[in-house]
Amino acid sequence: MTDCVFCHKENLVLVAENKLALAFYDGCPVSRGHILVIPKRHIKDYFDASHEEHNAINRLIFKAKQYIDKKYKPDGYNIGANIGYFAGQTVFHFHIHIIPRYKGDVEDPRGGVRKIIPSHNYNPKCNKNDLH
Repeated sequence: MTDCVFCHKENLVLVAENKLALAFYDGCPVSRGHILVIPKRHIKDYFDASHEEHNAINRLIFKAKQYIDKKYKPDGYNIGANIGYFAGQTVFHFHIHIIPRYKGDVEDPRGGVRKIIPSHNYNPKCNKNDLH
């Protein structure tokens, strides 16, 4: 796709690559060492990727983690994908975020990705049937 920022590979700072996927630094990082992993084939989201692409992406996630561990020594990770406009996807080329987390980067890290929707923040005493 000609207007996709991820399809213009010359603009990416590659960390790792295999036959079907690439890992590179996020251009707007959330933290030091924030890396994206994408399929080389231009597809919209996670659900459009083939099993082979998922396997290739997963291998690069582990490779990226090793790289980040060695270079940045984070204390934890958030890994995820935004799928669709209403989930926050702004680049419609499937990508997985590997976000290193560091002690003290937020006051209270409990709940992690559950803090995406502030009114549904992590509550260890929640009723597990509230959203079913």
